[in-house]
Amino acid sequence: MYQKIVIVGRLGRDPDMRYMPDGTAVTSMNVATDRRWTDKATGQPTQETTWFRVSVWGRQAETANQYLSKGKMVLIEGHLRPDPQTGSPKMYTRQDGTMGTSFEVTAELVRFLSGREDGGGASGYDDRASSGGGGKPAAQEEDDIPF
Repeated sequence: MYQKIVIVGRLGRDPDMRYMPDGTAVTSMNVATDRRWTDKATGQPTQETTWFRVSVWGRQAETANQYLSKGKMVLIEGHLRPDPQTGSPKMYTRQDGTMGTSFEVTAELVRFLSGREDGGGASGYDDRASSGGGGKPAAQEEDDIPF
């Protein structure tokens, strides 16, 4: 069995990096994705925003923390981490008493999509390449495109 999620969105705040007791870096980011469409019944434009909480590990976490900031656009490839008790997104109660869900993603690849004028640069970092996981650095992936 296999699962993969790909999201493209903007950071809702600056990344937060910390180190585990064994020295492994982990960076947490909140990424917002937008979906826009025109409501067929009313003809009005509609927008839906979904938030994802993303964890990035290892050297990739340090790079993401160094170059990303609030408002930067990123592409994340990874897998969903469900709530271990329910197998669903994590549910919580907001301060106003309403229920909310948290979509938790463990990143395997982070690509910086904001332009250089934003201080980001359109580049990527694939931690699988440096960890022996069989991946290639993002710059070499163009050779895999079949057209």
